[in-house]
Amino acid sequence: MAFDVRLRINDKVATIELSGELDASTAGEFHDTVGQAAGAGAIELVIRAERLGYLSSAGLRSLVFARQKMGDEVRIAIVGASEPVARTIRLAGFDHSIDLVDA
Repeated sequence: MAFDVRLRINDKVATIELSGELDASTAGEFHDTVGQAAGAGAIELVIRAERLGYLSSAGLRSLVFARQKMGDEVRIAIVGASEPVARTIRLAGFDHSIDLVDA
């Protein structure tokens, strides 16, 4: 499945929709999108992950990048992650830095 990332900003809430695989080959595109959200002054980042099929260690580092880029005061929620993706986030302990939310 091809990777796709889309950004929508509404009332300072940035929503990034992901599909495909977030790994080393797609991390740069995700980073660029996070940078756009941060540059727009978003106060909340919602990552829609219902169609994200795979999260590699590089993808996990991308989520850490998002946390750092957005700043600690910005809420980050990952919505609708599949069980394998959510498990990767939980095993890394990153669920303490973001909110994992069911769709």
